[in-house]
Amino acid sequence: MAFKIYTKTGDGGNTGLIGGTKVPKNDLRIETYGTVDELNSWIGMINDQMADPRFTDELKEIQDRLFTIGSMLATDHEKGTKMQLPDLYESDVQHLEQRIDFMTAQLPEMKSFILPGGHTTVSSIHIARCVCRRAERLAVALQQHNVPVEPLVIQYLNRLSDYLFTLARYAGQLLGAAEIPWKPRTNG
Repeated sequence: MAFKIYTKTGDGGNTGLIGGTKVPKNDLRIETYGTVDELNSWIGMINDQMADPRFTDELKEIQDRLFTIGSMLATDHEKGTKMQLPDLYESDVQHLEQRIDFMTAQLPEMKSFILPGGHTTVSSIHIARCVCRRAERLAVALQQHNVPVEPLVIQYLNRLSDYLFTLARYAGQLLGAAEIPWKPRTNG
């Protein structure tokens, strides 16, 4: 018999963390790792849109790190688990920084804020950046509610949003899409 995707255990509005603790489906922890999952889906769509071998493996690696972060956020640290969970390393953050530096070196200097847009891929990357910032804010909120969150999780999400901003600019350049400068309306 094939594995069934539905279990019916969440029909009452609760779900289980890694470790077995039951929490409401609107728990801040669920909202946080659900947002990381949403971000992961956006990264997948960006990878499909770009279909650029220079980024395919890199974006899949980021998706892997996001699954790692999701599992870290879904774990009840007060209860033990026999599962071996994946690790996040400082080198993961450093890798993002190296890629940001590489792309930035090939981009023109920014002279103003830029508006998201110019190409659907660029816009998608900016949406992913916004979702990443939301995931970061939610992870900080978890910390403020005394839920243990590895500082490296917040650091990675922070750097990933910078990476996505830079990737949006870089992808725009590769696609020949002009950046759209923000020209604030002033009364004067």
